[in-house]
Amino acid sequence: MAAAPTTGVSMGEALNRALRDAIADDPDVLVYGEDVGPLGGVFRVTDGLAGEFGEERVFDSPLAESGIVGTAIGMAMYGLRPVVELQFDAFAYPAFEQVVSHLAKMRNRTRGAVALPVVLRVPYGGGIGGVEHHSDSSEAYYTHTPGLRVVTPGTPADAYSMLREAVECDDPVVFLEPKRRYWSRQEVDLPVRTEPMATPVVRRPGTDATLIAYGPMVETALEAAETAAAEGRSLEVVDVRQLAPLDDGVVTASVRRTGRAVVVHEASVFGGYGAELAARIGERCFHYLEAPVLRVGGLDVPYPPPKLEHHHLPDAHRVLAAVDRLQWESEWVDDGDGGRTLP
Repeated sequence: MAAAPTTGVSMGEALNRALRDAIADDPDVLVYGEDVGPLGGVFRVTDGLAGEFGEERVFDSPLAESGIVGTAIGMAMYGLRPVVELQFDAFAYPAFEQVVSHLAKMRNRTRGAVALPVVLRVPYGGGIGGVEHHSDSSEAYYTHTPGLRVVTPGTPADAYSMLREAVECDDPVVFLEPKRRYWSRQEVDLPVRTEPMATPVVRRPGTDATLIAYGPMVETALEAAETAAAEGRSLEVVDVRQLAPLDDGVVTASVRRTGRAVVVHEASVFGGYGAELAARIGERCFHYLEAPVLRVGGLDVPYPPPKLEHHHLPDAHRVLAAVDRLQWESEWVDDGDGGRTLP
């Protein structure tokens, strides 16, 4: 497996540049949240912005998530474009009523007369040794709420481009930032515009099976595909990018080509976003499937303590173990040692 890049732009740096450029280009854009001002955010994504643009454009908020989202709704109703940070995934739950009952519904409630161009930046997922309340994968709560766009980047280039597009969008956008990838690097010149955020992309072409991932698991899926290639197997990797509303054209086209699919995400498998993807694939690719669609995700437990999270989070080994099981159940038996194919 190739070593991770140590040069280039990190995802955190790309997000910082996107915010800087958005503030500079549009006087209606402002950034606020917990510790995003002089401190620059707990992950330094807003580092330097308060000093460069002043406290009228970048400022700290009280530790009151419902108030952060509520004020953002009011600002947007009066023509501003607030970008707010909810410091950790689980910290966003106190704001859930504002998100579900007002942010998501205002445009429909007013028959399109009042748009709410608000971006909720939510660092999410595990992999950094955080405890519970700091490592949730909460995407399914938001994707189940019509009226929200829910996006998550898997590369630094996408982090820049998708955040710029989110700020420019007239719909509320939940921008989920995979915190374990803040330090992932990519050789890219900023500013950059990648594919529109609503469009899934093929990160690696392949012919034997399709790995469908998003956010933090894109890099994991690519690692699995690279390992598989060394063993003579060809895996295609699709990055979903915008989880809701979902444009599944690229996903279904890929699965129709390969005939096999594994959905990978950090969140618990039961009731997770992968269930929606598996259902879509089943509905639209049934006659093309060579095996049932499988899912790889976190365990169905509350997020574990830091020393145990490596058991919880999917890795390339677990992804490849699922690929090995991509055959009809009648052709595979569980022998207690990873399973085997019937002769």
